[in-house]
Amino acid sequence: MSDLRRVEDFSVGASDTPARIAEAMLRAGGFAGRSFAEGVQAVAGMWSDPDARIMMSFPAALMATGMRGVIVQMLRERLVDLVVTTCGTLDHDLARTFGNYYEGDFLLDDEEVERKGYHRLGSVLVPKKDYGELVEEKMQDILEELYSGGVRRISTSELTWEIGKRVDDESSLVHWAYVNRIPVVIPGPMDGAVGLQLWLFNQRRRDFQLDVMRDEQTMSDFVFESGRLGGIIIGGGISKHHLIWWAQFKEGLDYAVYVTTAVEYDGSLSGAPVREAVSWGKVKPAARKATVYGDASLVFPFLVSAALGISGGRRRK
Repeated sequence: MSDLRRVEDFSVGASDTPARIAEAMLRAGGFAGRSFAEGVQAVAGMWSDPDARIMMSFPAALMATGMRGVIVQMLRERLVDLVVTTCGTLDHDLARTFGNYYEGDFLLDDEEVERKGYHRLGSVLVPKKDYGELVEEKMQDILEELYSGGVRRISTSELTWEIGKRVDDESSLVHWAYVNRIPVVIPGPMDGAVGLQLWLFNQRRRDFQLDVMRDEQTMSDFVFESGRLGGIIIGGGISKHHLIWWAQFKEGLDYAVYVTTAVEYDGSLSGAPVREAVSWGKVKPAARKATVYGDASLVFPFLVSAALGISGGRRRK
């Protein structure tokens, strides 16, 4: 209370950049806008720190939207060094690389949607033929090729690279994960269409196994070989927890930004703000940190743009 800062007004114009507006919001006092600005500063800080290695986590739903392009950009421009996500990310990435999703509406008649051959994911329509059938065809071919080449055990990060090696499409996340050798760890690998295909393949090839312990070794090596650790955490669930879980073994994240719509009062992991992670040793007390409340499909593109504007991009040794 002894270091009070005066609230400052700001205005905006047609030529203002997200970076300029975010810097003004930092001095505006309230409310979620200031948290957003603090998140921008934290991300810009980790990109400006040549000793920082950065992890990013997110759920699959965003990959069904045009924000897939922003997430892919993070890998293409090497703005992150490791990804933790869910199986659905592989599903949607394959489906949208080789098929198409369409704009829908939250209020569509779901019985009609199903009759016409679509699934509804929020306000996005997913053609059945471009999802389950397509993923089955692509994955069975890839798995058979791997098996014929002598592969019997494979981690999720290795599998992601093997898929990316066979996807020559710059719109694809797995493509850039492979090209830039960015590990994509999936701690819940069976919960999706790709996971189902792994199980089905195992019914025919019983000696083919998913080796999740290799993924844990990947996480361990990444964390302990890092100087400082940054975490860009979109949404909650298993992806968020797996990232911060491993961070505790390095005494916590040095930079941490959560983007979430979940609430704290139900005690959920998804709703836990970044300050709660300090009590678990998953985020350092002195970390540059922020919890940004808002739909990631709205907040995250502006956050990335503003942080790039402030930092000038990723600084490396």
